[in-house]
Amino acid sequence: MPRLISALVLIAIALLSWGLLLAAAHSMTSMSAPDLPGGSLLLKAAWLMMKPTEAPAYLAVSSLMWVLMMVAMMTPAVLPVVLLFGRTANAGVGRMLAFAAGYLGIWSVYGLALTAVQWVLHQAAFLYSMALKTGPSLAAGLLIVAGIYQFLPFKQACLRHCQSPLAFLLNHWRDGRWGALWMGAMHGRYCLGCCWVFMLLMFAGGVMSVGAMAALAAFILLERLLPAGFWASAVPGLLLLATGAALLLA
Repeated sequence: MPRLISALVLIAIALLSWGLLLAAAHSMTSMSAPDLPGGSLLLKAAWLMMKPTEAPAYLAVSSLMWVLMMVAMMTPAVLPVVLLFGRTANAGVGRMLAFAAGYLGIWSVYGLALTAVQWVLHQAAFLYSMALKTGPSLAAGLLIVAGIYQFLPFKQACLRHCQSPLAFLLNHWRDGRWGALWMGAMHGRYCLGCCWVFMLLMFAGGVMSVGAMAALAAFILLERLLPAGFWASAVPGLLLLATGAALLLA
């Protein structure tokens, strides 16, 4: 029962996050003056994300958006590990959710860092349209960097931890809820080391593109669930390099 309740809570959090992101993306594509009667809160937030010169408001709204994106994209990736932790430790709902909170907390901090990257790119006019998307040259560069990263030893080491959650739990065991929170943060740290560069591809696909978010979330989940092996990172790496090179040449 605790595993079922924890799973339902995390699924509800993920669905709520995706729903808010869809609504925000819709607001970005249907922009009108936010001070008109009936202007929604999401529409006003969308307007603020178009004004990088107004740094405090821009950073505040963008930070909330990035944290929401991290929660939406990474909750599916941590859910199997949370359930494994619950079964291995015979943990209650509190400990299981504490593990998830530690994991998502690490990704949320990274989301704040990406907010700063977005602001710098937007200030320098490297992001275009309501989707906040880079031009083809920078997008090609990001794809090539992501492709190269797939072959680095650091990536392989972090990926092994993500693909072997039971070994991770046994080697990083801590008791109690604070221990669960710490374990979740440590697992999030390895996951961040594995996938931080993928999140930069949001600038290539469009920060406000729900399709790009879904594609990255699906890839990150599959990378953990499919059988481990060098091919699991080499094939995507080659595809990223090929796509980046083709975009650069075009």
